[in-house]
Amino acid sequence: MAKIAYILLCHKDPEAVIRQAERLTAAGDYMAIHFDASASAADYAQITAALGDIANVTFPRKRIRCGWGEWSLVQATLDTLSAAMECFPRATHFHLLSGDCMAIKSAEYAHQFLDENDTDFIESVDYFESDWIKTGWKEERLIYRHWFNERTQRKRFYAMFEVQKRLGLTRKIPADLQVQIGSQWWCLRRRTVEAVMAFTHKRRDVMRFFRSTWIPDETFFQTLVRHLVPEAEISNRSLTFLLFTDYGMPVTFYNDHYDLLLSQDYLFARKISPEALDLKRRLGLLYSARGVQFQISNEGRNLFKFLTARGRIGRRFAPRFWETEASLGRERELLIVIAKKWHVAKRVLERMRQVTNLPAIDFLFNEQDTPLPDLGGIQTTLEKRTRHRRALMRMLYNYYDSERLIVCMDTSNLDLLNDFASDRAQVRMLEIECKLTDRYLTDHALRIGLAGEQTSQETLTRLLPTIRGDMLHEADQIRDAQFENYGRLSEYADTETNTAALARFLTVTEDKARAIAQTDNLFAD
Repeated sequence: MAKIAYILLCHKDPEAVIRQAERLTAAGDYMAIHFDASASAADYAQITAALGDIANVTFPRKRIRCGWGEWSLVQATLDTLSAAMECFPRATHFHLLSGDCMAIKSAEYAHQFLDENDTDFIESVDYFESDWIKTGWKEERLIYRHWFNERTQRKRFYAMFEVQKRLGLTRKIPADLQVQIGSQWWCLRRRTVEAVMAFTHKRRDVMRFFRSTWIPDETFFQTLVRHLVPEAEISNRSLTFLLFTDYGMPVTFYNDHYDLLLSQDYLFARKISPEALDLKRRLGLLYSARGVQFQISNEGRNLFKFLTARGRIGRRFAPRFWETEASLGRERELLIVIAKKWHVAKRVLERMRQVTNLPAIDFLFNEQDTPLPDLGGIQTTLEKRTRHRRALMRMLYNYYDSERLIVCMDTSNLDLLNDFASDRAQVRMLEIECKLTDRYLTDHALRIGLAGEQTSQETLTRLLPTIRGDMLHEADQIRDAQFENYGRLSEYADTETNTAALARFLTVTEDKARAIAQTDNLFAD
């Protein structure tokens, strides 16, 4: 059975470190702790006094003063690994953690998971071919030497870089290495760690190279594991669940994230808020529990993306590029049906086609598979359609040889609605207001990846009000925009009210409008 030696890198909160060590060793696993040399000596003394007599806990012989982006983080990891390998000969796996990590599965589950997956878990992708580095330096991290800390010695760091760049003092990457990059947090098998440690003693050239690279904790182990281990024995992922905001900062988890964390396909989560006392208590009890069943739904990343796409507070939108192409034409009419329930909108649109014989196009800015004529390539992707929206619409008017056109848009397309509303063409809008039932919201969450088939009912119960609130907010934004020639077709309204709204929108007789409004199951889910 798997026996895990946890490699803990920490620099604060000695009480939390002690509790973490006690929890993770209670089930028979091990822990080697590196407490940053720049941290309080009294805090370190408190940790060693509390844990010094526990056989399953050890410390490296030397503490390293660590700095972000420096080799010191890798050196501290290597020293702590060496201590763990020496003290814990029965350890089969070595799992790197920080002081902000906590287990989100039981030891029973973790051991079985590692027994069933004989691989190394480390995120490692090609440094140059991948897009892991989104912005900033890429090649510069490697081909120049970096001896100073970018955060604490900023002037020296950039002065040394400029001198090397001006004098052309670049260096070559070791010829037999294909540099990889990925998350710092990994779980490696013993034989892999032994191979890495042997390599570090043998290849002094590689050690010199990485000692002066920038942010080597994202490249050192990732590169060496790929160099030493067959690809089939590497799972290109971390077992530590972490998220980053759109500002590149780690997401912090709080008390109400317990069920969400347990449903993720990971063994640990980072970062847990120091104030999340109830979450820490519940997760602390979890690791030593037996017989716990976990329903893995893995919706965490999609859910976070959904909640932050507009900014959870203030509903922040990124700046948009507003097109400056020519008008659709004063003589033309653009009729926009706005709806969140796409199937209802398509049903309404089909009846409009039948009754008015007008060309009508489903969600062309939302749905890639919307049937469109060949317009020379502008129609091939959603990105092209949105970027060249006016050109696209003018080509559709010409294709259908019509001065009137009906299109569907989602309620989230406020920027498009604003753009078209400012055009010189005659623009009218009809919002379809529908009941947002729990069944519909659940199907919507499944369809867009906010939930999975294994998502618990308890998680869904908390999720649905968020989704409903977001949809209602979109509708409120549209109404607050006070568009001219705006009307509403509502599931809550009677037939005559809806008939009047349709007649105004389509500029048709009441008989034709009523024929649409009286369609059987018009609003049905």
